[in-house]
Amino acid sequence: MLEEKLQANGPSPRQEIVDGYCLFQGELRQLAEANVSIATHALNYGTGCFEGIRAYWNVSQDQLYILKAKEHYQRFLRSCRILKIACPYSVEELVDWTVKILTKNEYRENVYIRPLAFKASTVVKVTLSGLRDEVAIYSVPMGDYVKTEGLSAVVSNWQRVSDNILPSRAKVTGGYINAALASDAAATDGYDEAIMLASDGQVSEASSSNLFIVRDAVLVTTPITADILEGITRKTILQVAAELGIPYEVRPIDRTELYVAEEMFLAGTGAQISSITSVDRRMVGDGLTGPLTRRLQELYFRAVRGMEDAYEDWLTPVYRKESKA
Repeated sequence: MLEEKLQANGPSPRQEIVDGYCLFQGELRQLAEANVSIATHALNYGTGCFEGIRAYWNVSQDQLYILKAKEHYQRFLRSCRILKIACPYSVEELVDWTVKILTKNEYRENVYIRPLAFKASTVVKVTLSGLRDEVAIYSVPMGDYVKTEGLSAVVSNWQRVSDNILPSRAKVTGGYINAALASDAAATDGYDEAIMLASDGQVSEASSSNLFIVRDAVLVTTPITADILEGITRKTILQVAAELGIPYEVRPIDRTELYVAEEMFLAGTGAQISSITSVDRRMVGDGLTGPLTRRLQELYFRAVRGMEDAYEDWLTPVYRKESKA
């Protein structure tokens, strides 16, 4: 039963996305018809931003729940503002479009949702102003982005990009080459994940998720000034910790603290809550998922599936239920 809770069963994120309905140019259409020119500005220069949103299927309730939809679209609009992208939709309209897409695709499984806003003009001028903007949303069935247990990590020699170089608090498409370089290098060297340092030499976050450690039974994560993405799952974990009376700190983390931590885990929409049990070939704690990580995992995986009434406000149900007369 525990294993079932800890898995988002479904296809790998490496699976090619070939069909389904999406939002493109203001209407629902087949994904295969949602195409852009190779001269599109965002394709050439990375001038776009995106979100990653999960929806979890609860078979016993016959319901699909979108997790933290409003919060994701609020961050999406902030990313658009940083890139001078004019989004024609409000948060509420973006949530409504997402429900329509998922309903049209008739999903009965776990789903990953990708809103995307980008500079759509076919020009070669490197700029943000005076270009045509486009907003799209597509979705794909997806299981775990990384395994949720026993990850091995390495401190990357790729530095986390500074907010003065690329806006780290925005999910900018071009900025993710930083994450790709670190993640690919880690995988090539036999690790599951990369932990990146900021320009000051202190810990920033993992390649594409936030990082938590446990020291002396205190939950610790890096501040938003450490060139991290302002993670929605990160904020959710801090909320839950406060409600459960789990002591926590938001502060800088030194590299060597990673080697003496009792527990460690990734936190993100894709990663969910995934335990790290070794860093740079050094065992974290006893080499197993720690008790605090396990406690948060169990609650999180129940809550995202609509199994915890206290966290019902995290969720947007997709399918309407007929009222009983």
